[in-house]
Amino acid sequence: MEPIRNIAIVGAGAMGAAYAAMFSDAVGFNVSFVARGTRYEQLKHRSMTVNERLYNIGVIHPDKVSTPADLVIVALKHHHLADAVSDIAALAGPDTAILSVMNGLESEETIGAVCGMDKLVYAIAIGIDAVHENRRFTYANPGKIVFGPTADDNSGPDLERIREALDRAGIPNEVPPNILRAMWWKFMVNVGTNQASAVLRAPYGVFRSSPDARGLMRSLMEEVVALAPKAGIDLGTGDIDEWERILMTLSPTGKTSMLQDVEAGRKTEVELFAGRVVELGRKYNIPTPVNATVQRIIKVIESQSGH
Repeated sequence: MEPIRNIAIVGAGAMGAAYAAMFSDAVGFNVSFVARGTRYEQLKHRSMTVNERLYNIGVIHPDKVSTPADLVIVALKHHHLADAVSDIAALAGPDTAILSVMNGLESEETIGAVCGMDKLVYAIAIGIDAVHENRRFTYANPGKIVFGPTADDNSGPDLERIREALDRAGIPNEVPPNILRAMWWKFMVNVGTNQASAVLRAPYGVFRSSPDARGLMRSLMEEVVALAPKAGIDLGTGDIDEWERILMTLSPTGKTSMLQDVEAGRKTEVELFAGRVVELGRKYNIPTPVNATVQRIIKVIESQSGH
């Protein structure tokens, strides 16, 4: 099979822009965003600045796809996915691989129900600190994409082909022994760091310097750790410690996606995080009071922005 060349990115927010820049800076890739409607017109007629460098990224209308993508990277917010699934399907050909770096535990199944699970790998993005402010995108740390097969028999997209493309783009990556455990680890991180940052209005530097901020973050995460064994996932407090070590390497001015949403008055992904934890807590009869409280706080914050 030929190496990956045509990259389609669904979602032109901070993370999508960062990955578009990384692939554009490398040799041998044709990179495009995917959009329709007013978003298509905006991207078609506007350059973007990533780390003070100007990029002219192409844009594909999903109704006018002439060549299937080799790799589709989905970097949407959860509440935008349902409207975009058919657009993702329009990009897929026989050899297309689809990699979702969306938050939560559900996006692959949602996409796979329309596109076929045989085109997907499970994936998470760890440690990328991309920020979008004043129409400019910045990131200090490219983080790492962790990915693996959706089927036990390793059928589906060629993992080595994806790894070669990420390596060529200079994007750190890893195929772990247990991708589902890695996804739950990232879910734990999001539940703790995204939500604590949103209620505290705190960039990463606050967590690096404040034991109280880290304490709130850890309390949120501990409820995920308590739930994980019920879902057959082995998580422990050592996994929280591992995240704290990574946190100390991130830019002090970097911001979580949920903090960026709160500051911009956008709808957050609280239902994907605290909402999911509370739902699982009811299912397994495990108390989740910290997430229940934070969910209420963030809903109040959203309501003040009109959501």
